[in-house]
Amino acid sequence: MFRVITVSREHGSGGGIVAEILAKHLGWKLLDASVVDEVARRAKVPPNAAARSDEGVDPWFYGLVKALWHAYASTATTPESEPFDSETMAKMTAEIFREAAQAGECVIVGRGSQCVLRRRKDVFHVSVFAPREEKVQRLRGRLAPGTDVERALEETDRKRSAYIKRFFGEDWKDRRLYHLTISSTLGLETVAATIVCAAGVPRAHS
Repeated sequence: MFRVITVSREHGSGGGIVAEILAKHLGWKLLDASVVDEVARRAKVPPNAAARSDEGVDPWFYGLVKALWHAYASTATTPESEPFDSETMAKMTAEIFREAAQAGECVIVGRGSQCVLRRRKDVFHVSVFAPREEKVQRLRGRLAPGTDVERALEETDRKRSAYIKRFFGEDWKDRRLYHLTISSTLGLETVAATIVCAAGVPRAHS
């Protein structure tokens, strides 16, 4: 039986909301923004520092800076702590996902969870997508007035794709990573109900 559901989502597809609905229907724990706060707590960094590295990849020149830092740290008389970056974020996020999967009964949103938990037989992987027009319309209702919605859509999906490629060596859109890919044009409640049915997980008693 599946004890965990991961939800990968295109930006603006409503996948995050689908995950919320799933968690509510099943009576399971939701791991989404709370993951960022938990990483910040464990790493002892401000939440906004963790949020900046969430599902992201550091600029190419950061590798040079990090290499120089390691060279300095290896010769310094006073030990320095490892700098917090996207690699640290990815590693700690994966650790949280593994712990959550071991406990079971949770819905995990994005952040490479479909790759981290790929080998587990008790995890059901879903990808939620939507037509561009629908995503743009949904984002217009969420983003601040004056935001370039088209650009935000493209940059966020590019960022997520790069994250999966950099830390897991996978193509974010590869259908083999998922048990189910589904369009949110069906309606978010319908999508959630379809996922529950496909995974064969009983709903929580109200």
